[in-house]
Amino acid sequence: MAVSKRVEKILELLNEHYTTEYKCYLNHENAWQLLIATILSAQCTDARVNIVTADLFKKYDSLDKFANADYEELCRDIHSTGFYRNKAANIIGCAKKIIEKHGGEVPSKLEDLIELDGVGRKTANVIRGNIFHEPSIVVDTHVKRISNKLGLTKSDDPVKIEFELMKKLPKEHWILYNIQIITHGRTICTARSPKCEECFLREHCPGRDK
Repeated sequence: MAVSKRVEKILELLNEHYTTEYKCYLNHENAWQLLIATILSAQCTDARVNIVTADLFKKYDSLDKFANADYEELCRDIHSTGFYRNKAANIIGCAKKIIEKHGGEVPSKLEDLIELDGVGRKTANVIRGNIFHEPSIVVDTHVKRISNKLGLTKSDDPVKIEFELMKKLPKEHWILYNIQIITHGRTICTARSPKCEECFLREHCPGRDK
């Protein structure tokens, strides 16, 4: 089957089995909260981040409070998310830069977002897709692993994967693909023990049973 036809069938099956609604797994009420939650999510589960931010966003209820946070105290507040020292420094630096360079508003342009402390293309695309509804592909661990299994990429480099998927997936499905693949990676195509025999994408997956 030609790649374009196979992609079409994969997306059709993903739509049938999972939501076609935009859904973010990180709890937030505004752009800066999602930005901070996404920074915290590096090497950490969304579930753990949501537990931490439930209290964190009450204590620091404005971007200004994060910008002026005591570093050691913030480290303690986010300790359970791991890599907390780097994350605390990035959150404080990011908040300061948004206030100083962008008038306290999270920017929408990719080039502005990736200039912020602790923000790479993945985090920037989370913001662009969920806040500004700009078609964006977020290459997280699920998207990287499963896209390789599906034969949509052969790369291990997230940036290369992003651009390859942009060529192969219709633009209107970019954000949805990430949401659906995260769900698929958590329920069926898990990293440690994929349930290939249960997978509805099995016949379209060159990496099945591997």
